[in-house]
Amino acid sequence: MEPILRTENLTIRFGGHTAVDHVNFSMPDKHFKSIIGPNGAGKTTFFNLISGELKPTEGEVYFKGKALSNASSVTRTRMGLGRSFQITNVFPNLTVLENVRLAVQSKEKIRYQMFSNYFSYKNLIEKAEELLDLVLLSGKEFVLASQLSHGEKRKLEIAMLLALDTEVLLLDEPTAGMSLEEVPAILDVIRHIKNTGDKTILLIEHKMDMILDLSDSIMVLFNGKLLADGSPQEIMDNETVQNAYLGGLYDDNLTES
Repeated sequence: MEPILRTENLTIRFGGHTAVDHVNFSMPDKHFKSIIGPNGAGKTTFFNLISGELKPTEGEVYFKGKALSNASSVTRTRMGLGRSFQITNVFPNLTVLENVRLAVQSKEKIRYQMFSNYFSYKNLIEKAEELLDLVLLSGKEFVLASQLSHGEKRKLEIAMLLALDTEVLLLDEPTAGMSLEEVPAILDVIRHIKNTGDKTILLIEHKMDMILDLSDSIMVLFNGKLLADGSPQEIMDNETVQNAYLGGLYDDNLTES
């Protein structure tokens, strides 16, 4: 079966520095794969290549067998590749419900009618409410996004991605910037989405212990290269990974990628 997402010799160079170096990876549909690696390993740059924020120097990204070299980031989103960022990206002066409703409306290609009350779009509201329930934000519908906690804003951002009928969720350190108290809630949301069984999830996380029980597989990047790719247990038992990632070369307090 054709993997839903794969890369072939994916490479990008900035001057004399190779940030991502001939990475070959693939993941099946409805799979949960996490990307880990030391600071500067190339994790976020790799995400930027997949989502179309950057163009590779060499190699290719394939989504459902189709090469994406000529597809913009917007086109890739419309195709089903949804990307979240380390910094939240919501409309702060709109309510939680309006944020998600606008994303649903965008997907349905329904143009805004100046003299129509948006409550007339009952199906859009119902879809938005379903998504807010999925990300555990029920009861916050009429709260301004600016009044949400950082963790709640990350939940909202994920709901907006889901509203676009995203098939593959690209989650870039979804717990970044959160307090210790907020982290379990966002992990519960991600677990909840995984358990629905209809999404493929590729996640960057710098804390390995957070993603061990969530991941079907884990890939390790080191100096821009794919160091290992396997089950969580295989990664934990891999001596090369232990030496490169766990053996002192990695500073657990650093979160940049």
